[in-house]
Amino acid sequence: MEDVVRLLPEFSGTLPASVVALLALVLVTYRASWTVLRNVVTIAHEGGHAVVALLSGRRLNGIRLHSDTSGLTVSTGPAHGPGMVLTLFAGYPAVSLLGLLAAWLVSADRVSLLLRAAVVALALLLVALRNLYGVLSVLLTGTALFAVSWWATPGVQLLFAQLLGWFLLLGGVRPLFELSGKRRRGGASNSDADQLARLTAAPAVLWLSLWLLIALGALVLGANWLLADLIPFW
Repeated sequence: MEDVVRLLPEFSGTLPASVVALLALVLVTYRASWTVLRNVVTIAHEGGHAVVALLSGRRLNGIRLHSDTSGLTVSTGPAHGPGMVLTLFAGYPAVSLLGLLAAWLVSADRVSLLLRAAVVALALLLVALRNLYGVLSVLLTGTALFAVSWWATPGVQLLFAQLLGWFLLLGGVRPLFELSGKRRRGGASNSDADQLARLTAAPAVLWLSLWLLIALGALVLGANWLLADLIPFW
């Protein structure tokens, strides 16, 4: 893997951060790339459910990631109450908030910390996975992060970290529109929003609107941090 990273071509000069943002936008909006990379969003989404379940005192039974990019996090605890509500709520915002954290670490020149912390988080997530596809997805994602964080030059690391931040920020928005579309067509009756509606009596559209507000707020703030600098080529 080290040899592969070292084979990257040598460039000089700088790359505007807006170009990285545009690349991330293409990856999120282009169907072929989104179909593959949406697995990263699902990992973050299910990780959010899992972390909040544990923090709220629930027992985490396991996580499954599926080839259609859906996921399932199962936890044991009261079927009603704040812990269950917070666990269900956490998935969608987790993606955007992780993107915001990535953007802040990039702006604070903590790129190495960001990449290595992501590797550690994925390693911990492996313990909770309960299906082969999920294990493979996390291993592939972790391997890519490991290769860049250990062997790539600082310029490549910064470029990758910027792209990761943008992808999570934008990737936190698109699933909300996808979910809204499915609900309008009569699908996704067991979505997080619909489960929250049944638990709280607050309509699903309210939860969707709140998630969208969080996602757009994170995108605006994260963009402010990520667009501040030029990115040196490796």
